[in-house]
Amino acid sequence: MAAKLKKGDKVVVLAGKDRGKQGEITQVMPKDGKAIVDGINIAIRHTKQSQTSQGGRLPTPMPVDLSNLAVVDKDGKATRVGFRIEDGKKVRFAKTTGEAL
Repeated sequence: MAAKLKKGDKVVVLAGKDRGKQGEITQVMPKDGKAIVDGINIAIRHTKQSQTSQGGRLPTPMPVDLSNLAVVDKDGKATRVGFRIEDGKKVRFAKTTGEAL
């Protein structure tokens, strides 16, 4: 199946504790059906100090299920993603505006 959400996409959270917040996808895990979004679903991880890094309580973004994310179109609204062929290439487009992503 083609990827509807990709790294670098601006998305909005549809469900969960961070509902309504927007961020950019930094990593996608298609095998797990999850993505890591910048500034969303932050958890505090306690790390031990080492020679290379300072220890302490580090805020870390945790994965969010792909079904709880939607792409933001140019108007700033959540939209679904469709596929169409343009100039012999498969292109993703926003269903609300019809614009290519």
